Amino acid sequence: MRTVSSQIDIDAIPERVWSVLVDLNHYSEWNPYIRQASGEVSVGATLTLKILINGKLTTFRPRVTAVVPGVELRWRACLINPRIFGGEHRFGLSAIPNAGGQRTRLEQAESFTGILLPFLGGMLKGTERNFRAVDQALSERLSMSP
Repeated sequence: MRTVSSQIDIDAIPERVWSVLVDLNHYSEWNPYIRQASGEVSVGATLTLKILINGKLTTFRPRVTAVVPGVELRWRACLINPRIFGGEHRFGLSAIPNAGGQRTRLEQAESFTGILLPFLGGMLKGTERNFRAVDQALSERLSMSP
């Protein structure tokens, strides 16, 4: 297993950050990595995500595995089956102590598994860059909205 992660502190309460994360229909307005998203954010639901990989939109259909409003969103997807290549993505939100509840730490991580993993090192480095770009874009989106 290999995990790629990023984190950012955002000037917004966790509930505001959450509201942007679960508003899938507006990802195309701000998200530089997940260019299109649709589906219901509920455990067991299947999402449709169009992710920009090496300049090409690739469609993934992950299943939502955890939804804790204002705290955590997880989904899992695989290529053919999890033994070939799969990943579980997590967004974790927490109020930053000593910030009066007005700031949020967003942690984004994906744990990858499967026999193709040793051959995908370059893609995983790109994924980490993409996570940081999403973190920054989300922070900017929240700074523009009331």
